[in-house]
Amino acid sequence: MKRNSGISLIEILVVMGVFAVLGILTTRSVILSLQGSKKGDALVKVRENVNYAMAVMERQLRNAEEITACTSSSILYKDSLGGDSSFSCSGGYIASGSARLTSSEVVITACSFICTPSTPPQIDINIAAEGISATTKVDLRTY
Repeated sequence: MKRNSGISLIEILVVMGVFAVLGILTTRSVILSLQGSKKGDALVKVRENVNYAMAVMERQLRNAEEITACTSSSILYKDSLGGDSSFSCSGGYIASGSARLTSSEVVITACSFICTPSTPPQIDINIAAEGISATTKVDLRTY
């Protein structure tokens, strides 16, 4: 008996199954890579917002004339020109006076000010937001 040298239906099904599994694995790895990239981008955005807010607060407080009131969630001070100004942490964002320092897309989960009446006066600032935390200590230059 002569055997036909063509491809059988079972062989075709096996090859299709192997390619389907390879396609699923490849698609899954691409999706996981894209999700990791999006998470990394979001973390960078949060870090940039926290760093910006921290830099503004450091600069303004370092040059402040005096601290007039300090609570765990807000600080009132006289700026270098003698005007009243403030920083506050409430509602999931950081504000300077009435302006937001952090984006509406970033939620501040914890923020605190600790004022130490020393010479020079010191202010500890702690900020936490969506997996990021930052801490700094500011010494007033003008005392």
